[in-house]
Amino acid sequence: MDAAFGPRVRFLGLQGSRARGEASATSDIDAVLVLDALTPRDVDAYRELLDGLPHRELACGFLSGRDELLTWDAADLVQFVHDTTPIRGSLAELLPRLDAAAVARAVTAGAGNVYHGAVHTLVHTRSPETIAGLAKAAAFVVQARHLQRTGTHVRRQTDLLDVVDPADRDVLALALAVRGGAAVDVDRDGRLLFGWAQRVLVG
Repeated sequence: MDAAFGPRVRFLGLQGSRARGEASATSDIDAVLVLDALTPRDVDAYRELLDGLPHRELACGFLSGRDELLTWDAADLVQFVHDTTPIRGSLAELLPRLDAAAVARAVTAGAGNVYHGAVHTLVHTRSPETIAGLAKAAAFVVQARHLQRTGTHVRRQTDLLDVVDPADRDVLALALAVRGGAAVDVDRDGRLLFGWAQRVLVG
């Protein structure tokens, strides 16, 4: 990053299972890079930088300019901030925006996406991969729900199993099982996600 962008690097961090200490050897490497500003040339330079690194096939993550990041809806930043381990720089300037209203919107939006995705998959695509992705998304909503209820963000999803309510626990257990390589049953797991998201949205 120093060689490619020098002092333009405003933030460098790590997200996802590797940042949480829950990764396997095949887990994605979710890097976060925030520059002073982002140009198409920077996008190309970043891709070329990653292409020269080992384990390129695992690399993914987030690239942005600082000003763009500051304009995002705070609800979209709740998981982003809490799930990111800083390597250089800080995301502290985003923290004042992560108020109770932002967390509530994060829960509603996340549950709405899981609801729509589960119903669509049950009716149309019948895709186990989609259900697996929705389970992962639901786990993030469970984290946000716990933050909403307690004011505390629990970073490691495995640590949440003992402190969330039974409905959230079932969805979280599904997400952890899928991450561990368990097979997805579209009907069983899709209905679990659909019912859970429905209860989150309407009680």
